Amino acid sequence: MVGAPVSAREEVLRRIRTANAAAGAPAPPSVPRDYRIASDHEPGSPALLDLLRDRLVDYEATVLDAAADEVGSVIATALAGVAGPVVVPPDLPADWCPDGVPDTGFAPGELDGFAAVVTGCAAACAETGTIVLDASLGQGRRALTLVPDVHVCVVAAGQVVQTVPELLARLDPVRPTTFISGPSATSDIELQRVEGVHGPRTLVVVLVQ
Repeated sequence: MVGAPVSAREEVLRRIRTANAAAGAPAPPSVPRDYRIASDHEPGSPALLDLLRDRLVDYEATVLDAAADEVGSVIATALAGVAGPVVVPPDLPADWCPDGVPDTGFAPGELDGFAAVVTGCAAACAETGTIVLDASLGQGRRALTLVPDVHVCVVAAGQVVQTVPELLARLDPVRPTTFISGPSATSDIELQRVEGVHGPRTLVVVLVQ
């Protein structure tokens, strides 16, 4: 009787377990969990917003502040110098980017024809200046934020936490997550910084107070 199909990953792990058992490998040591998980500040506190802003600017992102009723106008300001169409997730709030083209599953080549993308986010970590997208409401699929040259990302104050453990606790581990710390950049070649290699060349964060 033929068993259920086995993936390559499962087969590799099975062979490793078999080899370890045959060699009498010791049990793996326990992983210490004594790192800091508590925060000194409540999510969205002014101190955290200042820290996140400082980290993002250091990473060469642009940060624009907005009140809750100013998000659409601030996004329009962020896009004022963008020459070309803007793509948005189909479930983005309608007043954020009224002229945006809702994503209908554009192929990468089609996405390359858009100059910018506007999204929300899942959460942000102030200490590391990291914004996380997980393809949930208002964020779209991963390719949507990796192909256009400009990414305008809306971060609400209540989504900002202090530490990485707090950030991870807010995420669903089964969702596709994208971690963003400034514009896409690399210094692999002769330590010369090159932006836009693996994602947007320009990141604009609209920080909603």
